[in-house]
Amino acid sequence: MGQDHPPLEVAAPVSTRDRREQILERARRTGYVSVDQLAGDLRVTPQTIRRDLSELCEQNLLQRYHGGAGLTSSVENVAYADRQVLNVEAKRRIGQLVATAIPNHASLFINIGTTTEEVARALLDHTELKVITNNLNVASLLSQNPSFEVIIAGGLVRSRDRGIVGEAAIDLIRQFKVDYGVIGISGIDPDGSLLDYDYREVRVAQAIVANSRRVLLACDASKFGRSALVRMGHLDQVHDLFTDQEPPPDWTAGLAAAGVRVHVAEGLDTTG
Repeated sequence: MGQDHPPLEVAAPVSTRDRREQILERARRTGYVSVDQLAGDLRVTPQTIRRDLSELCEQNLLQRYHGGAGLTSSVENVAYADRQVLNVEAKRRIGQLVATAIPNHASLFINIGTTTEEVARALLDHTELKVITNNLNVASLLSQNPSFEVIIAGGLVRSRDRGIVGEAAIDLIRQFKVDYGVIGISGIDPDGSLLDYDYREVRVAQAIVANSRRVLLACDASKFGRSALVRMGHLDQVHDLFTDQEPPPDWTAGLAAAGVRVHVAEGLDTTG
């Protein structure tokens, strides 16, 4: 007779209520949850997750964004430490793609944001860039390349993300006219408005846009349709949009009307 084996233990299925509580908890912790990530982690189909998100949105607990959902607040951003790990692989792909659009010996602004920091990291193999930034994290990264000239805007340093804001930063930026302005954003409204949370940060970003020959917007797909309180500008001020997924179909006409070239970072190697 063959040896008896103990029966395999099968994990009990998670109830719909428990699953939705897990989704809410993750959204509170990170600010955004994606359909694909949730489906994989919770071991259910994407269709099930979409139904969960739809129900949570109907209860005004979450707000739907492209590819997922997030918090409903338009007045407070996700904590910086959480944003650093949120969609990090997508941000790395975007950073690499933006870097391919910037030649050696170029001049550029880089503003505050976790995605723009990935752009800075991807630029380290370039030579002789001249960079003006109000982001101490970007300045620290780029100063590793001895061929770069890095200029830091003065002003108030925010402890939460090491970004620099205020009139002194704006005054310095206005002294330059650079080849590229690399900016991030917290949300893009369906009407094309570029949105952020801090009016002081927005004023610096507006100065960057006004003093750049070509504006490169770097943002992951969760920013499409995301709400924030302060209007920075409009898509028609942007020349190139770099993102990780094709924009939703109903955005195509608006992007085309604004004259924005869309670049999608798919399948890039982020391990190097």
